[in-house]
Amino acid sequence: MKYTITFLALLWSIATFAQGGDGIQFTSDAWAGILKKATDENKLIFLDAYTTWCGPCKKMTKEVFVQKSVGDFFNQKFINVKMDMEKGEGVALAEKYNIKVYPTLLFIAGNGDLVHRTAGYHTVPQFLELGETATNPSGSLSSLDKRYADGDRDADFLFDYTHAKYDAMDGSHTPIAEEYLATQEDWNSDKNLKFIFYFVDNVDSKLFDYIIDNRPAFEEKFGQRPVIKKIQDLIYSQIYDTEGSSSLDQIDKLFKKVYPENAKKLSSNFRMSYYRNAEDWTNYAKAATKHFKKHNPNADELNDAAWTVFEVTEDKKILKQALKWTKKSIKMDNNFFNNDTLASIYFKLGDKKKAITAAKTAIDLAKSSGEDYYSTQQLLDKLLTKEEEE
Repeated sequence: MKYTITFLALLWSIATFAQGGDGIQFTSDAWAGILKKATDENKLIFLDAYTTWCGPCKKMTKEVFVQKSVGDFFNQKFINVKMDMEKGEGVALAEKYNIKVYPTLLFIAGNGDLVHRTAGYHTVPQFLELGETATNPSGSLSSLDKRYADGDRDADFLFDYTHAKYDAMDGSHTPIAEEYLATQEDWNSDKNLKFIFYFVDNVDSKLFDYIIDNRPAFEEKFGQRPVIKKIQDLIYSQIYDTEGSSSLDQIDKLFKKVYPENAKKLSSNFRMSYYRNAEDWTNYAKAATKHFKKHNPNADELNDAAWTVFEVTEDKKILKQALKWTKKSIKMDNNFFNNDTLASIYFKLGDKKKAITAAKTAIDLAKSSGEDYYSTQQLLDKLLTKEEEE
């Protein structure tokens, strides 16, 4: 029986090894040794630049790299490397090759020069085509870079070059796209509308300006919702990519350009969000007060801001400002929620009598509207206990 189990285990091991051997064989050598091997064998290095948290990276490892057709091609043509860009030598290589997204798929010469690159998940056919392109002297990114450096500004070349630069995902395609468009008399052609809509990726570009100035043409071509989403995504990207007070002035200009009719309100609201995310409650209170004076908030907006402040700060000056918002909210719509906020703020300010009154009012309103007032009752019980003790 032992022999049978051992024999079956051996067969399983052989089968597993054979299956693993069908795909790409990755080396685990140090980078310097990999470069030397690539030079000695006159091959390019294929580097799968991944991270442990990257879903598409795992998917390529599981579905693409293991395929026999992929292994046959890549094992013959390249020195293959998988490297975690957040560990060991990967950290320096990520910086050297300006890797911003994962997976990034690099093809590198033995002297360390980048020959070709792209990013994102690739199917088996796409990945094999990528390998073919990398070994094509005229089709690789390095050859396109050389043509550009040598002064090639043919429109068809710039069109293709923009695609290649965009696929590289290193943030370098926008100037090329603008150069291509400079060769075009009609930016409103079907081809160029698609080009602009696909390649726009920041608000500080002629492509973005053209979309804003010609929004009806893009909405007719792509639909209103996709165009609005594209614009909003680019704005949010700008917001999260910029930091510091200078970014607030930039955002003001951006809203003015994109939404001239609502720019002031949007900018004002953004300032509240900005300081809330930064947990700068002093400036949040100032921004909220200014916003509420100018832009006619409703009861819920006032109460939400007041509750936000109540939850995060002990600063009495800020709490007193929140108290004003809550009282205004109650005048607009007297309900359980804003009375509960009022009771909570009075409690933090140390005014037990007013807190008790507000809590009782909140509970009465909750009973009539069917709201859950458990936490308010707890607060009231706590206040009444303290009052009896005193």
